[in-house]
Amino acid sequence: MQPNFIIFLTDDQGYGDLSCMGATDFKTPHLDRMASEGIRFTDWYSNSPVCSPSRAALLTGRYPCHAGVRSILAGHRTATGLPPSVPTLATALKELGYYTAMSGKWHLGLAEGSRPEDHGFDDWFGFMAGCIDFYSHIFYWALGRPDFDQTHDLWENGEEIYRNGEYFTELITEYAVRYIRKSVELGKPFFLYVPYNAPHYPMHAPQEYVDRFPNLPWDRQIMAAMLSAVDDSVGEIFAELERQGIADNTFSYFQSDNGPSRETRNWLDGTQDPYYGGSAGKLKGHKFSLYEGGIRSPGIMKWPKEIPPGNVLSKGNLYGAAMDVFPTFLSAADGDLSKYELDGLNQIPVVCDGQFTPHTDIFWEMGKQTAMRRGKWKLVLNGQLVEGAPPEDDVHLADLETDMGETTNLKDEYPELTAELTEAAQTWRQGIEDYWEAHKEERNGTTGYVRQ
Repeated sequence: MQPNFIIFLTDDQGYGDLSCMGATDFKTPHLDRMASEGIRFTDWYSNSPVCSPSRAALLTGRYPCHAGVRSILAGHRTATGLPPSVPTLATALKELGYYTAMSGKWHLGLAEGSRPEDHGFDDWFGFMAGCIDFYSHIFYWALGRPDFDQTHDLWENGEEIYRNGEYFTELITEYAVRYIRKSVELGKPFFLYVPYNAPHYPMHAPQEYVDRFPNLPWDRQIMAAMLSAVDDSVGEIFAELERQGIADNTFSYFQSDNGPSRETRNWLDGTQDPYYGGSAGKLKGHKFSLYEGGIRSPGIMKWPKEIPPGNVLSKGNLYGAAMDVFPTFLSAADGDLSKYELDGLNQIPVVCDGQFTPHTDIFWEMGKQTAMRRGKWKLVLNGQLVEGAPPEDDVHLADLETDMGETTNLKDEYPELTAELTEAAQTWRQGIEDYWEAHKEERNGTTGYVRQ
């Protein structure tokens, strides 16, 4: 019997912002339970330190460049994005008889050809830009700029709808439950993509959640409240699976799209102070950075029928990335991986059978930054801690097994290894640039990337 699939994705959530990942000032009991009843990776990654490319990689099983999206996409209603020629996980599972649905944040293009219905989703609800007000559902980025109009951004199957005054996290969950019930009525297995926009700015949460954390400072309090709303929502969705009798054969997955934001606009008070509400734990860097804090994410998989409960994968050779979800889910559905051009690898042998990770090298790129991981070693070239800042180090080598915070640069202690990894990273990056140039005619307009 084919399993059902759910992807839970959060937005700008730090590595250390779940209680099962070490947070001590607030609790996430439903996600903690998901981890305890499934498997948790300590070394799981987004494929980009910003949202659009990381989402493209997750849904296509490819590095962002190979998916046609290398940077944050624009939010106006003619903004293009994910090319129609690139198959998604929804496309692949639909061909296998799945009912496919999305509820949440898209951020992979608004123009025709880039929308969810163009990429395999039978039903979808949510918004298509990068961020919205959680209550009015207005895309307001660059508010106050005379050349930038604010737009309402809430949709159901391509038709604009209005739910003014209703908290968006709760709306996402309402529609997700609705789609689960529809799949049961149809008698089909389902693929449900649930990309929450919390805890991305604006920092909005209902008072009932804020009141749970009376002793936290404001920035941390609102972030915790927003994640608690997500956690409760995940609990509601799992409860619906139980009600429908389909929990045992539902394969669910959770991660964040990138590390925590330091953007000043989180404050909502006009100050220019960096924001510190989200935590990357012991990791260095955050959103926009290719140090671990920008790309390492909580990674949780649960499939009661097949994945043994309670495992934590923490060894230096047990790691994976968002692009692995496509081949992992498709393999679980008995799909043919050879039909697709994939960079991700099937993690079923790891999570179900206790084998080693299929990965040797994983690479990242963002602006002038390039990074790679090979076993316990992490190399960062032109690494930045803050968007637009000068590089911290031209070349930084870390042993993540003993120094997950990348505090010590070992490039001079291991010159041969540093040279080997640098050549590998630069060769990969040149391949990315060559691919991008060679396939420019295939992309659906601009994806916002400017070669630097």
